[in-house]
Amino acid sequence: MTSSTALTRQQVLAWRNALFVIFALCGVVMASWASRIPAVKLALHASTSQMGLLLFGIAAGSILGLLASSHVIARLGARHSVGWAVSIGAVGFALAGVGATVGPTPWLVVIGLVVFGMAFSLCDVSMNLLGATNERALGRAVMPVFHAFFSIGTIAGAGLGALAQAVNLPIAIHLGASALLFGVGALISVRFLQSEHSVQEDSSVAPETTWRSRLGIWRDPRTIVIGLIVLGMAFAEGSANDWLALSFVDGHGTTKAGGALVLAVFVGAMTIGRLAGVRLLDRFGRVRVLRASAVLAGIGLVIVIFVPVLSVAILGVVLWGLGASLGFPVGMSAAADDRATAAARVSAVATIGYFAFLVGPPVIGFLGQQFGLLHALLVVLVLVAVAGVASGAARPRTAPPGSPSIVPPRRD
Repeated sequence: MTSSTALTRQQVLAWRNALFVIFALCGVVMASWASRIPAVKLALHASTSQMGLLLFGIAAGSILGLLASSHVIARLGARHSVGWAVSIGAVGFALAGVGATVGPTPWLVVIGLVVFGMAFSLCDVSMNLLGATNERALGRAVMPVFHAFFSIGTIAGAGLGALAQAVNLPIAIHLGASALLFGVGALISVRFLQSEHSVQEDSSVAPETTWRSRLGIWRDPRTIVIGLIVLGMAFAEGSANDWLALSFVDGHGTTKAGGALVLAVFVGAMTIGRLAGVRLLDRFGRVRVLRASAVLAGIGLVIVIFVPVLSVAILGVVLWGLGASLGFPVGMSAAADDRATAAARVSAVATIGYFAFLVGPPVIGFLGQQFGLLHALLVVLVLVAVAGVASGAARPRTAPPGSPSIVPPRRD
């Protein structure tokens, strides 16, 4: 096993910068899809509830990928898992674009989204695990910044999506170009990554290596409660990616291009929240920051749902984005506190969080069909409140005597 002294400062920084690129490209590709959802709905002549079932494809694929992720990472390593994931994911994403354009062919869209969802979730767990390891190599918190680059990517992707919508660029060309950028850019960056085992301060800290030991992490109550934090905030973020553009088109009367720009406002707010998050976490600690974030997101959702004035509703989008910004990265950092179980716990917590993407699209789609999309977002408000209540589980753990496997606690 490679020790942390084998890595030079330049290698650690190159590793960090490569993760910045990969996180950003993941944001670009996700926002490219989200920004074209209204166009896909129109091309497929789908109802709101049918779109919910269509979006279930990417969520179902994501859950399958998450369930397999800790085992894949144990066999291939996180670095190689990222490489395989982006290669396969790019193919699935391009297939979805072709299915939405040629014919159109709904079943091909679903297959493409399932493949993309499986690959993307494997990439997500792998790059978050590598991000947590890079934090230790750097000796400072950086996870919110990684996720800020994801948000920067979503800003770029949403902006390009708005432009593609405005000029009526065919969906297949738009998503195909996004898939090419995602695959090639990420594969170039992978060569600068280091193994998740390259930072190991004590040889007695060994990762869980058996199938049973990796599944055993689910018996730890802390895994479940951290998962609830990530679930609520992932629901807040994911529901915006899936439904914000369409809800502003249907509920606030914007154009499709205007809906894509509202999504860009949301991810812009998330980016600001994540860039400011490191300083806030260092000053106030995980728990207080997460509770304040839940309150902020809740206020924003109430405004978006109940205030009919467009300018005020956009202010609500800003508050929603700021509030949702830190839940996922802080949850990933908390899950990776114990280095011996980091891969298994990150995978488990991400699986719980991604459950939001599994049930969210069909649930919100069904409720939106019955009561309107804006009122369907009340489900998000409830889960954000749950995340706020569960925030205490993110408090950094102090290592028991003689155990080196828990990171030193930060002020909380």
